[in-house]
Amino acid sequence: MRLSLNQIAAGIILGILPLTMLPRLPGSGEMRAMITLAAMLLMLRIPALTWVALAMAAFVWGCVAGSQLLTQTEQLAMSNLKVDARIISVNSQDPPADRALIKILRVRGERLFPPAYAWVSWKKLPSAWCGGQEWSLTLKLRPQHSRLNEGGFDSQRHAIANHQMLTGRVIRARLTQADCGLRQRMVLSAVEQQKGLRWSSILMALAFGESRELPQPVRLLLQQTGTAHLMAISGLHISLAALFGWLIARAGQLLLPSRWLHAAMPLVISWMTAAAYVWVSGANFPALRALLALSIWITLRMRGIHCDACQVWLWCVALILVSDPLSVLSTSLWLSCLAVGALLFWFRWAPLPVSMQHGGRWAPLRWLHLQAGMSLLLLPLQWGLFQGANALSLPANLWAVPLVSFITTPLVLSALCLGSLPLISRCCWWLADLSLTGVMVPLEPLQQGWMGLGKAGLIISIVGWLLVIMLRFGWWKRYPLNTLVIILLLLNGRERSDRVRWRAHMLDVGHGLAMVIESNHRAIIYDTGAGWQGGNIGKAEIMPFISWRGLRPDAIVLSHSHLDHIGGLNTLKQAWPWVPVSSSYRAAGHEPCLRGQQWQWQGLTFSVLWPKALVQRAANDDSCVIAVTDGKYRLLLTGDIEARAERALLKLDRAALQADILQVPHHGSKTSSTQQFLRAVGPRAALSSAARFSPWRLPAPKIRERYEKAGINWHDTALSGQITVAFYDDFIEVKGYRQQISVRWFHQWFGVKGVNG
Repeated sequence: MRLSLNQIAAGIILGILPLTMLPRLPGSGEMRAMITLAAMLLMLRIPALTWVALAMAAFVWGCVAGSQLLTQTEQLAMSNLKVDARIISVNSQDPPADRALIKILRVRGERLFPPAYAWVSWKKLPSAWCGGQEWSLTLKLRPQHSRLNEGGFDSQRHAIANHQMLTGRVIRARLTQADCGLRQRMVLSAVEQQKGLRWSSILMALAFGESRELPQPVRLLLQQTGTAHLMAISGLHISLAALFGWLIARAGQLLLPSRWLHAAMPLVISWMTAAAYVWVSGANFPALRALLALSIWITLRMRGIHCDACQVWLWCVALILVSDPLSVLSTSLWLSCLAVGALLFWFRWAPLPVSMQHGGRWAPLRWLHLQAGMSLLLLPLQWGLFQGANALSLPANLWAVPLVSFITTPLVLSALCLGSLPLISRCCWWLADLSLTGVMVPLEPLQQGWMGLGKAGLIISIVGWLLVIMLRFGWWKRYPLNTLVIILLLLNGRERSDRVRWRAHMLDVGHGLAMVIESNHRAIIYDTGAGWQGGNIGKAEIMPFISWRGLRPDAIVLSHSHLDHIGGLNTLKQAWPWVPVSSSYRAAGHEPCLRGQQWQWQGLTFSVLWPKALVQRAANDDSCVIAVTDGKYRLLLTGDIEARAERALLKLDRAALQADILQVPHHGSKTSSTQQFLRAVGPRAALSSAARFSPWRLPAPKIRERYEKAGINWHDTALSGQITVAFYDDFIEVKGYRQQISVRWFHQWFGVKGVNG
């Protein structure tokens, strides 16, 4: 008995899905054994076993794709690699750009298959680079390495899903093909025509997929109103482009003789229009996946095959995963697929009455019904992507979706098609910008409905799906009390404490420091990481972590005034203006952090051991050193103190330094962690906040060796990502993000093995 297409598609999807959860990829021997077993199962000709064999084959196919990418990354992450590459896109529309995405075609003269993609930078190019050019480059590449914290953005997963596993810098460059590509010329022309327009960054995102230029406040506004999907090229926009082409073709048929008319012509033109739009958008993976799904639908229509919508959805997902198994890690894929799946579920399980499904007078109600379903059923996805939800996203989408879909996007497509007529094209861009002004008017007040749901939000977010199922099966009538109890339990869901008394989290912030002391769902933050132009650790890591854990911050303590320790302070103060700040230096609004201070908080005692006096600007040796204890276990926070401060602390009160857990002073620098200091502290474990590719080469190998010789368990964020210490009644448990909290194959170290490789 042969498997149906539905069974084949389901087998493929279920076979590749484990790639999202595997702790490691199987080795070549294990994969050969699985393929052999699958072949044996096929020979039995039993339908159920045939389906299992198909799923196993899909699983191996996905693992092969992952292994191939990682092997290629290992081979290319080296010094002075000579390559021939094509520029795909640059990070700024205004030349000269200092960063570009390249496609590596040849390595040392030999063709590379499959081609590799890398983001590279060089500020001294012999001439400005642009998309479409080809260069002979000598590169120093390194693998993508992500800061990994609960609630934070996983850039390693994102890099694998988009096949962009490498970053680096150009050492030498020689231009071999100077002409900019047609797409780049279109981009530059559009930039020129959009000068002075308020929403040019969104217009560029809609036209060319260049969303990197979106200002952070605009990005946050769209995200927190649930309208971000409208401002990036996705399946919706590819479908609109296809509809645009279909309407043009149908209008053109009115002018043609009847003998030239063919029913397939509008469908072919619509596909060609969508394909052209995908090419203009840079042929990024989300757009290509949308085009693949559209191709299936158009093929079925042209062949006259009528299928259930759920079947087409299943086939599309399976074909996408077969063509690119690593897309199973893509956020954009699941955003698109689950949005369509949610719509299918909503219209089948919670349809409007038949009398309201047709007729113009019920159109507004049908539109409200559609958007209500999307808002309710996509809550789990909203939670998973942004750790929050907006109760006002329904009116935001009711307003924004029709404007962007039927006014802004057609105007953008018209501007692209009429690019050779600058005056008309400029008018289209201006009208599109004007329409976006109308879209944005209500979004800012609606943004106030945003609520951070945190880790417990997953339980809350699935209530919508359960409500639909309960209503459909009538459980609320037959088991009203049971139904109410289940919903109340879900809404009141909290993480089990498992006897944990308190926790200390060292966040992975690269070079810098940020620690969170957690007890009873409250938090004290010790240092706020680094800041840089356009961002800081407070926004990128600390706030998402606090939201994810469902914590309320009660205080912020700054060890000293170096930027890698205070860079996120302003952002945190804007978010939590009620939180007091303590520091060892004089600053407006800061409370002092001085030796002799002691306070109680959530069953813990905080004792300040250093410094003895405030200073105007606190250097490393002025760091605020704090001992935290629950009466049984002790944690010592040391900031960036060096040998001089360590010696002073030993003289003042050697016994007060004893601790079970030590935050390694000054990121493991040679200037700190003297042997006398380590003997006095006598910790079981030491936590070091360090960056993998640190230009300061921290932690120093000599210092790490000193800890190991002293029998102290070493943990650092460069290797582990976030480090969490859980204090129980009778023991202490130390967990690293990579090793215990989220053990995934795509969280391993790629390429160079050394800490500072």
